[in-house]
Amino acid sequence: MARKDQLTGKGPVAGNHVSHAHNKAKRRFEVNLQKKRFYIPEEDRWVTLRVSAQTIKTINKKGIKAVLDEARRQGVRI
Repeated sequence: MARKDQLTGKGPVAGNHVSHAHNKAKRRFEVNLQKKRFYIPEEDRWVTLRVSAQTIKTINKKGIKAVLDEARRQGVRI
């Protein structure tokens, strides 16, 4: 499975390790993914999603229904 957020599509980005001597070596900045279950009262069901910590904070703020509706409008199938 790809290391991507299932709702936002956010994935790893590339960058550099930079040493004290300013030598550069490639590295990846991974997304902080968590496997989390959410209850959707409107559909009376639980869904398990692999989402980033930032997306979990967004769900806590807006609500799971609003975030799912926004993701579905963007073409995410859940």
